[in-house]
Amino acid sequence: MRILHTADWHIGRTFHGHPTLDTLREVLGAIPGVVEEHKVDVVVVAGDIFDSSTPSGDAFTLLQDALLAIHNAGAQIILVSGNHDSAARLGFAGPFAGFAGVHIVTDPLTIGTPVTLTDEHGEIDFYCIPFLEPALIRHRFSDETLRNQADALRFAMGPVHEAVASRSAARAVVVGHTFVVGGESESSESERPITVGTVDAVPLDTFDGIAYVALGHIHGAAKLSERVRYSGALMHYSFGEAGKPRGGWLIDLGADGVSDEQWIDLPVPRPLQSIEGELEQVLVAPEYDKYREYWVRVVLTDSTRPMDAMRRLQRRFPWCTHVEHRPATVTSDGATSYAERVQNKTDTEILDAFLTHVRNGEAPTDVETELLHGVIEAHRIEAARR
Repeated sequence: MRILHTADWHIGRTFHGHPTLDTLREVLGAIPGVVEEHKVDVVVVAGDIFDSSTPSGDAFTLLQDALLAIHNAGAQIILVSGNHDSAARLGFAGPFAGFAGVHIVTDPLTIGTPVTLTDEHGEIDFYCIPFLEPALIRHRFSDETLRNQADALRFAMGPVHEAVASRSAARAVVVGHTFVVGGESESSESERPITVGTVDAVPLDTFDGIAYVALGHIHGAAKLSERVRYSGALMHYSFGEAGKPRGGWLIDLGADGVSDEQWIDLPVPRPLQSIEGELEQVLVAPEYDKYREYWVRVVLTDSTRPMDAMRRLQRRFPWCTHVEHRPATVTSDGATSYAERVQNKTDTEILDAFLTHVRNGEAPTDVETELLHGVIEAHRIEAARR
């Protein structure tokens, strides 16, 4: 059986306030072609199908169109809910969609009941583990103490291991959305945390005895072992993800487990690029012309924060979304506290020193000093009249 492992579609997510539905539609539109070209039997989506628990109508339409196109290309589809999804909303039609080959699993109580598909070697059981929030599910699992993700996954895998043992003739695949030890280097600030550090991370040996484990949540593709992998997100959702591949794992499951693997790249409609330099140089340097249609972040190294930088940058880079001022050289007046800065200073000297401090050593001009002196004098006269 040939499996295309994807995850973290995040339908409906914005990028620094910009909608991404159109670009994601282009990415999802490439998957049916992959299915046809590589004769994919099943497409897996390991959680975070939507970006919000209350997705818009347009987000539902995009999902419907994508699933229909993948199904028409000849593949069955297996989806599990992630920590961004509403299990109830995503899974409301699950029992009916399964008859059409679109298997939507969102209920933790069904973890031990696999979606069973067949190939020339026999049956393959897909055990689907939706995102498990310990505080919300512990009351449903008898008296078990579930404090964190590691506890929840350990308990959830109990019925899976029992079912695998009772069905020794069938190969087992687990599809889950969680944070597993070893995925730290590929995590991103765009992921909603479900763990602090690695204390709550799921040990890799939790999945012993499983032929293949298709994981979601980490936005970078990662191979934790030959059998356990993250496919990463379909799109870049933070500048920290720039340059990371976007696509999915093409996994051949033979009679004895994974027999072959291949990474499949999917389109990146609008790449990400960070640019660093002084504003005037960034605005004219010809080497930046190629980034006009990219998502752009600019780090300005001017000694003083330039005025109106975003508007000027967006004239050259319409998709510039973030500007940061990080001076190449930071000056210091040697003072260690505000009290030290104002000690024995006149009002004019205090204002001069303040402007010089916040402008990274750039002192007020003669015109600015004259204006400040005028304001102070007017305030002194007004105060004397009271």
